[in-house]
Amino acid sequence: MELIEKHRSHRGYQEVYKHFSLTTNCNMNFAVYSPDESKDCPLLYFLSGITCTEQNFIQKSGFQKFASENQIAVVVPDTSPRGEDIPDNENYKLGCGASFYLNATQDPWSKNYKMYDYITKDLPNLISNNFQFSKSKVGIFGHSMGGGGAIQCALKNDLYKTVSAFSPICSLHKTEFAKEMFDNYLGNNHDQLDLYDPITLIKKSNKKFENIKIDVGLKDEFLKDLYIDDFISECNAVGQNLIINKHEGYDHGYYFINSFIKDHISYHSTILKNI
Repeated sequence: MELIEKHRSHRGYQEVYKHFSLTTNCNMNFAVYSPDESKDCPLLYFLSGITCTEQNFIQKSGFQKFASENQIAVVVPDTSPRGEDIPDNENYKLGCGASFYLNATQDPWSKNYKMYDYITKDLPNLISNNFQFSKSKVGIFGHSMGGGGAIQCALKNDLYKTVSAFSPICSLHKTEFAKEMFDNYLGNNHDQLDLYDPITLIKKSNKKFENIKIDVGLKDEFLKDLYIDDFISECNAVGQNLIINKHEGYDHGYYFINSFIKDHISYHSTILKNI
């Protein structure tokens, strides 16, 4: 790990590190916010949306104040592999910044785009070995592509005890956001896509959370392409409790996240500290 940024923020430090990942076969950046009293504190992972890096959330969301107040650490990975030799595309829905947090199976993407393994295995191991955060009080949340990514990771891994999302993409089968990804990363293999699709997973998962918290703006320009109501219906069918907040006037961007980030940090903190 190489420390490339360190900033005092509220009662803690916002840092950014670079490391080489054997999983993605390239250098990866991740951000970590540590409150001053961080030993054995709860830990959250935040997964960002399409086109983002680790920088968007740490600069625009204002989460540090609330992470400090709740004494909770927050790790923010990049959204994809990056570099001169990393496959990319001019379409913002494909390539760098658009990993969809899955393991690509098709060339040339499969060499580097192993973001599911990076998020759920490589990065947690790195954090566990280099920081003194709790190894059991761990949650995950995200926005848009990362909101759906947080849900699918949480449903498949015992590591995560809490999950929430801002404006998550809930149907990879239906959303326009995922069409190019489906063709290029997974070769249009529906069985492969099922491994990462939140709606499919909620139908099949034996794992239940106390609840799943979702916030979405009703002025979200992508609202119909998120399929949140379909996800709600499937959760109701299988008995998964939800906390759904639909907010008048808010769109898809970081003004929305900034407005409700306090609620998400408090939601995770309250549950994790009682585990």
